[in-house]
Amino acid sequence: MKRTVLGMLEKAAKDYGNVGYTYEKSDEGWIKKTFSEVENDSNYLGSYFIASGIQKEDKIAILSEGRIGWVTGEYGLLKAGAVSVPLSIKLMPDEVLFRLNHSGAKGIFLSHNTFEKIAPIWDKIEHKNFKIYYLDNDIEKIREDAHEFNIELDKDVSTFSKMIEEGKAIYEKDPNPLKSVVENIMENDVVTISYTSGTTGNPKGIMLTQLNYYANSNDAMDFFQLPEGFRTLLVLPLDHSFAHTVGIYISLLKGIAIYFVDARGGSVNTLKNIPINLKEVSPDFLLTVPALTGNFMKKISDGIKEKGGFIDWLFNAGLNAGIRINGNGFKKADIFTQIINYVPYKIANALIFKKVRSIFGDNLQFCVGGGALLDSKQQKFFYTLGVPVYQGYGLTEATPIISANAVHLHKLGTSGPVIPGITCKIVDPDRKELPKGQKGEIVIKGNNVMAGYYKNEKASKEVIDGEWLFTGDMGYIEDDNFLMVVGREKALLISEDGEKYSPEEIEEAIVNCSPLINQVMVYNDHKKFTTAIVTLDLPNIKKLIKDKHITDEEVLMKEIKNSFYRFKYEKDYVNKFPEKWIPSVFSIVEEPFTEGNKMINSTLKMVRYKIIEAYQQNINEMYNNGRTTSVSPKNEDIVKNLLPFH
Repeated sequence: MKRTVLGMLEKAAKDYGNVGYTYEKSDEGWIKKTFSEVENDSNYLGSYFIASGIQKEDKIAILSEGRIGWVTGEYGLLKAGAVSVPLSIKLMPDEVLFRLNHSGAKGIFLSHNTFEKIAPIWDKIEHKNFKIYYLDNDIEKIREDAHEFNIELDKDVSTFSKMIEEGKAIYEKDPNPLKSVVENIMENDVVTISYTSGTTGNPKGIMLTQLNYYANSNDAMDFFQLPEGFRTLLVLPLDHSFAHTVGIYISLLKGIAIYFVDARGGSVNTLKNIPINLKEVSPDFLLTVPALTGNFMKKISDGIKEKGGFIDWLFNAGLNAGIRINGNGFKKADIFTQIINYVPYKIANALIFKKVRSIFGDNLQFCVGGGALLDSKQQKFFYTLGVPVYQGYGLTEATPIISANAVHLHKLGTSGPVIPGITCKIVDPDRKELPKGQKGEIVIKGNNVMAGYYKNEKASKEVIDGEWLFTGDMGYIEDDNFLMVVGREKALLISEDGEKYSPEEIEEAIVNCSPLINQVMVYNDHKKFTTAIVTLDLPNIKKLIKDKHITDEEVLMKEIKNSFYRFKYEKDYVNKFPEKWIPSVFSIVEEPFTEGNKMINSTLKMVRYKIIEAYQQNINEMYNNGRTTSVSPKNEDIVKNLLPFH
């Protein structure tokens, strides 16, 4: 059998024919498509595309929230020999336009929610006869907008259901054109062009092949050892490489059911529906990113604190006891430590932790974290609650999984062992391999390494040397073969003397320990000391003002400052960070970093260069004033306006 995702789908349709594969919410409840139905429907779509003139290596984009049509649509276009260009629903129209024109896409799958991303740029799309493949049934919903932007519904738009219907008639009359195309799909054919989110510059199109996805899916499944028949609720967007590989493709190997968060009504409703859908679906595992788990952790902690008294005391006593018992997961505490902490942990688990776990449904066994570094405090928090978040590491250029922790083998604070099928080494700036324990750039090789960047040979050569992919991430391999990732090379702090340090762990520590700080970006570019740009957690600030009857801005400023530096006194962080990298001064800004202002990307990571551009004046003022204060003087008015009567 050829090592392709289409081969994986064909096998899954045979092995798990009538088992539910994809589920989405409708007014009537959860709609499902079995593995066989997805296989058949994608045959019909493939036939439709071939009959309508789509040829091998043509590009078709997908811009939609997770849903059945997303998955079936991608398989259908792949069976026609086309290449999928998955796009983030958080992109602005001009960002969508760049990706469509750069890839040369001939069409795009859209939902009612995402039609507004295409309508304003319709006349700027370079490909003539560009087509919209509309995933919703009610085309009347977009008629007015289509008319306004000169989109002709009869000529330019095809509905998903009509495509299936027409494709079925074509396939049943003569399946040979489709079979011929599928038989000629090779392992090195490109499946997706996935554009980077551009945290450090312009986006690049990452070409991932049939073999890339086949290898990474099978290697990851060999490592995770999941049983058959699990179910998951996909809270991450399907354009996210982690959700794409694990959600769509790995599911084929073990008959995993994937439920999509109810996105009817747009992104605001989607967030509201996550806790509702968790209860309804009761997933066995979840895929997550640090921003989501951090949000869950904060809400759980704030909810417990609200109850106060005995509940708050017992929760924290049980949590601390559990953390001491569990150690780092790989090596448990000694028997004496386990005995003296057993009672508070068991009482808290029975009375509180069990109720907290019910937020995630009745069956959740674990979460798998990716997308960015997951702070060790978060890992210990969820591990002790009984819903462990097993940190993994990867990047889209690696399809994306490189290493992971799992139920049977994990060590908190690390990114786990490198999965089978991948060779990993750590190299110095001269690309010489370093021994275990020494920090350098993470370099890998395997069948999961991308084919390169689309139309960008120069950038491809910068990161691929022979078989080796230079990740741009810094880390080291411990003696027990667990990989420690310490941050991106391009995001590093650089001191005046050229020494480098990753800011991500410090940022995580500040946010996790401070109830008053919402976001923080630590900064040092060849300077004498380190600074930070900060946004505040306004609900907690207002609660603090009310509870402590604060009326003076100096008092409030002192509270914010103390909260910012609280991490220095937390057990997990005492003496952990060299003083030169801890911000000496921070500047508060009013507007949070969001996807709307392009300071957060679709994977919820900070786009550092955008934040620096927006707040360069704040940064300059901090360095001009020196270390005369911990908080920028410019913040007085911001803090004053938070107080009553201002």
